Amino acid sequence: MRARLKAIAMVWMRQPLLAMLALAGLALTSGCGSLYYAAQEKIGNEKRDILVKRVEAGRKDQEEAKKQIKTTLEAFQEVTGFQGGDLERVYKKLDGEYQDSESRASDLKKQIASIEQVAGDMFKEWSREIELLKNPQYKAESRRMLRDTQQRYGVLIAKMKQSERKMAPVLAVFRDQVLFLKHNLNARAIRSLKETAFQMDTQVEALVQDIDASIKEADDFIVQMKKDAAS
Repeated sequence: MRARLKAIAMVWMRQPLLAMLALAGLALTSGCGSLYYAAQEKIGNEKRDILVKRVEAGRKDQEEAKKQIKTTLEAFQEVTGFQGGDLERVYKKLDGEYQDSESRASDLKKQIASIEQVAGDMFKEWSREIELLKNPQYKAESRRMLRDTQQRYGVLIAKMKQSERKMAPVLAVFRDQVLFLKHNLNARAIRSLKETAFQMDTQVEALVQDIDASIKEADDFIVQMKKDAAS
């Protein structure tokens, strides 16, 4: 670690942007948040800015997950009308859609964790800095803003985690059907898909509603954070 930091310092003298990117990469691979934040501050990104960007990325991940899960459901529904043909090909298509849904859900889970990390670090820093204020009015106002932001964030992250958790049972149903079809490439497996189609549709519809509510909360949070930064 020390040797890599020394090498980055030498590069900084000649190519500061390249060194900054290397420092950020080192921070991410070593788990050292302070190095990452230092690199971001060099290009004008405070923790507040990083949080907004990560919420924006989380919002995008939610949109992508919603689209993929709906696409996967549509693929399952198409199979219920199967009238004959290559069941192996049908299985491979369903498995591919299911795997894509799993991947989207995993990406979202990781993004939520990254949002929680930077939010926690930002709130800790904010609380420490409030104690440095000597002006009682400034201190009271900063505390109020901190409480308001924490409250908005609390609502946001709760909705994001709720919608992420509700993906698990939907994906479990998809997985069961894909595996059953894999093990039984016959009409019996197709009948099983028909029997669970309504259940899958109901679960996906409820999940989509939760994701949409979470996306709206993310939009509101982003708007308010940018408004606070501009005021």
